[in-house]
Amino acid sequence: MKYLHTMVRVNDIEASLDFYCEKLGLQENHRYESEQGRFTLVFLSAPGDESAQVELTYNWDGDKLGDGSRNFGHLAYSVDNIYETCQRLMDGGVIISRPPRDGHMAFVRSPDNISIEILQAGDSLKPQEPWISMDNVGDW
Repeated sequence: MKYLHTMVRVNDIEASLDFYCEKLGLQENHRYESEQGRFTLVFLSAPGDESAQVELTYNWDGDKLGDGSRNFGHLAYSVDNIYETCQRLMDGGVIISRPPRDGHMAFVRSPDNISIEILQAGDSLKPQEPWISMDNVGDW
């Protein structure tokens, strides 16, 4: 058995690609569009690691997705520097729902309200401002 991908439905493919690729830093590996089925599938992964992919599913005629509640769980990615990653996301307009106060873990949400966990690769970084003083925002 081999893990292939996690599928998340999205309401706005362009907003989702902006979030996942431009802000979070994933890369597009493959795209499939079905005129007959009226949907687009976009497969993304972290650069250099195509073994763990996210499939964005966009139904052209729309979906009623709800609020992306925690019953979905979350996607998780490790990063080389959690503070730099969170700062880049904030600079891109992404709200840090659970700041990396511990130098190890943070949570953000996609445009479709999917929870994304960001973990520091290796040992936790030393806690530092402004992250230590930041409060949680919304659900994570």
